Amino acid sequence: MSRGGAMRADARKNYDHLLTVAREVVTEQGADASLRDIARKAGVGMGTLYRHFPKREVLLEALLRANFDELTARAGELEGSASPAQALTSWLREAVTVAHRYRGAIDSMVAAIADTESALHASCQTMRAAGTRLLVRAQEQGVARADLDGTDLFGLLGALAWLRDQPALAPRADHLFDVIASAILTRD
Repeated sequence: MSRGGAMRADARKNYDHLLTVAREVVTEQGADASLRDIARKAGVGMGTLYRHFPKREVLLEALLRANFDELTARAGELEGSASPAQALTSWLREAVTVAHRYRGAIDSMVAAIADTESALHASCQTMRAAGTRLLVRAQEQGVARADLDGTDLFGLLGALAWLRDQPALAPRADHLFDVIASAILTRD
C-alpha cells in the first residue's frame, strides 16, 4: 500500500487475480475451500494470499461484497417497480441464490450479523437492511406478516440457502422456498 492507502498497480493486479481464482475455487468447493488450493491455482505463494486476505473471513467478505452490493441495489429497484409481495419474494429468491453460490458461506454470514468485529459484518448488515425495507413495505401494504422483522427474514434466507446445500433436500428447495414465501405473505 502506498501512503495514500491506494494499492500499487502490481498489488492490485495480484489482488484482483486472487479474487477471480478464489471465486472459481469457492464456487466449486464451497466456503471451506483450501486456501492453499486458491494460492496454488493463482500461481502465488501463501504469503501473497495472506497479505491480501489475512483470514478466510476477509476473503469471503471480498467475494460476497459485490454480490451484497448488487442485492442492495436490486432491493432499491424492486421497491419502486414491483408489487410489495413480488418485490419481497423476488429479492429473497435472488439473495438465496447468492448465498448458495458460495456453499457453506451462510454459516459465516449468520455469525457476522452479531459480530461487529467480523469482516463480513458491514456487508451482511447492509444486505439485511435492504431486505428489511422490502419486508416493511410489504407489511405496510398488508401483504406480509406483521410479526416478522429483518432478523427473521435474514434467518429464513439462511435456512433456504442451507436447504439448497443439502444434497437430499436440494431437489425440493424450490418447493420449500414457495412454502416459506407463502408463510411470509398474508392472504389477500
